[in-house]
Amino acid sequence: MSSSSTPPSADVTAAILVIGDEILSGRTKDKNIGTIADMLTEIGVDLREVRIVPDVKAEIVAAVNALRARYTYLFTSGGIGPTHDDITADSVAEAFGVGIDVDPRARAMLLERHRPEDLNAARLRMARIPDGAELIANPVSKAPGFYIGNVYVMAGVPQIMAAMLDEIRPTLTSNAPVISETIEAGAIPEGNFAGELGEIAAAHATVSIGSYPSMTPEGFRNRIVVRGRDADAVAAARTAVEALLAGLRA
Repeated sequence: MSSSSTPPSADVTAAILVIGDEILSGRTKDKNIGTIADMLTEIGVDLREVRIVPDVKAEIVAAVNALRARYTYLFTSGGIGPTHDDITADSVAEAFGVGIDVDPRARAMLLERHRPEDLNAARLRMARIPDGAELIANPVSKAPGFYIGNVYVMAGVPQIMAAMLDEIRPTLTSNAPVISETIEAGAIPEGNFAGELGEIAAAHATVSIGSYPSMTPEGFRNRIVVRGRDADAVAAARTAVEALLAGLRA
């Protein structure tokens, strides 16, 4: 990306915290960041930061406290299963300074899938919820997520995380949706327009303008994307970009 401008800060912002050694080792390829980012873009919440931390309580606690203080929402994925390294719930409880125990509501949800005699200690770990948290329903496997304050704690399994995200989506406050316009620059090299594009970006400071080159089977191509919440401002910036490219093609 050769040129961009950042619109003024909006009221509703978010961060994503991905938790798990398996992500950092490369063994598991994360799919949840993209899913959450897509949803936030659709409803008009500005995603500002993504972090990945290992299954280490001190690091999870520090990240939760830093991100929840900085942004309107924090969404976490991973670490709420039945095994010894699933420590997200305990870490979030510590971050908020509250207790944690088996929640009767969560236990009842697990009983929708398991017989009472099968609710062993491992499975009951998935019913341990920080004091004061509300549950996020899990229509896939029943073990719930939860939210406390502005922190939404969801599963790492992509299908389950997506289902939980659908549950909480209607409850989220958002900005006006972002309008995104893509202008095809074809095979024009970025170096041919970088300076002028920077000038356009500075002149249209309420929108974001980015240049995104890629290699396709047909060869090099470039796209310039204009994003913003004001339709007139986006249209004006697009017109300026199109005029720049037209001049280069002449």
